[in-house]
Amino acid sequence: MGWHQELLIGFDLETTGTDPRQARIVTGAVIEVRAGEPLGRREWLADPGVEIPADAVAVHGISTARAAAEGRPADQVADAIADVLVSYWKTGVPVVAYNAAFDLTLLSAELRRYGLPSLTDRLGAAPAPVVDPYTIDRWADRYRRGKRNLEAVCAEYGIVLGAAHDATADALAAARLASAIAERHPKIAALGPAELHRRQIQWYAQWAADFQAFLRRKGETDAVVDGAWPLRELTESRPA
Repeated sequence: MGWHQELLIGFDLETTGTDPRQARIVTGAVIEVRAGEPLGRREWLADPGVEIPADAVAVHGISTARAAAEGRPADQVADAIADVLVSYWKTGVPVVAYNAAFDLTLLSAELRRYGLPSLTDRLGAAPAPVVDPYTIDRWADRYRRGKRNLEAVCAEYGIVLGAAHDATADALAAARLASAIAERHPKIAALGPAELHRRQIQWYAQWAADFQAFLRRKGETDAVVDGAWPLRELTESRPA
């Protein structure tokens, strides 16, 4: 039985923005999935402590007022999510996140923002194994045209995405998508989680280098595409 038929942990965040180093957590979900079936879930609603921009509210539907009234303090949410993810990594269970470099970098930035132990500190090693259907699909089917967002790739693999930009729905879809990609591409299914994690580091770096070169050929001479995966470096000083 391949890794894609074993226990997988879907993970997703909905946030205040698109910069993972600056955006704040609004909702989060961690869901256990085996053979495509959800087994259990944890969900969080955070009060990010800042105004949630209208364009972010339009995406996930959580207003500043609701987050302030119903959400837990942001530091408690970040701490709890980190502890849950680390508990799975410690037993070797893969965490699945679509565009993992965004969600894990954002979570790491939140931990740093509140002076909490990092994922690496909690685990005693870099977070792994991570399965990122975004990165895997882009390598396994690199010549396919069209969008590569979660909705588009779910449609490509026949995965039903119940409510896009709902953290729980997106986390479940990501886990199901990882299994579907492995079913279609036996060479992916044949890799163990640790080796697949190592390969994704390489695949993401190569994609970033190629995309950066493309942008520069098109005239964006100072374009820089970060090739770090699944965590980008947090170079900024800790925000207030």
